[in-house]
Amino acid sequence: MSEIATFAAGCFWGVEVAFSRIPGVLETAVGYSNGHTENPTYKDVCTDETGHAEVVQVTYDPAKVTFQNLLDAFFGLHDPTQVNRQGPDFGKQYRTAIFYHSPEQQAAAKATIASLDAGGKFQRPIATEVSPAGKFYRAEEYHQKYLEKRGVASCHI
Repeated sequence: MSEIATFAAGCFWGVEVAFSRIPGVLETAVGYSNGHTENPTYKDVCTDETGHAEVVQVTYDPAKVTFQNLLDAFFGLHDPTQVNRQGPDFGKQYRTAIFYHSPEQQAAAKATIASLDAGGKFQRPIATEVSPAGKFYRAEEYHQKYLEKRGVASCHI
């Protein structure tokens, strides 16, 4: 049986690559979540007016990879202290967020943030939003596996 996790960590192209390489991850899809516009397009989301975040929806086998493993990867692949930006990208769609699908995911996300903040891993407090997963809108097909389709291993994340 598989489970779903949804993460926002800036531009979704590099985030998708990072999660797709984790053993136990069965599938990744990039898209938009937790906004207020129905059926947003990439162009809509880029206006910074829909409220959506660029996200990666991760389908995983919890017998092979835990949600905690995914959280550890998430906090290792971007700067969770930045508000509404990652690298050269800025706007609400690039916010850092964990959109949880269960009370267990919520508790694990909050505990991990508290532990990282208490441990001083980052020089600033973690700004990652922890909210219930909203409706996921799959991004246009050209965004799916974008870097892989272009023969690029990663981007600036």
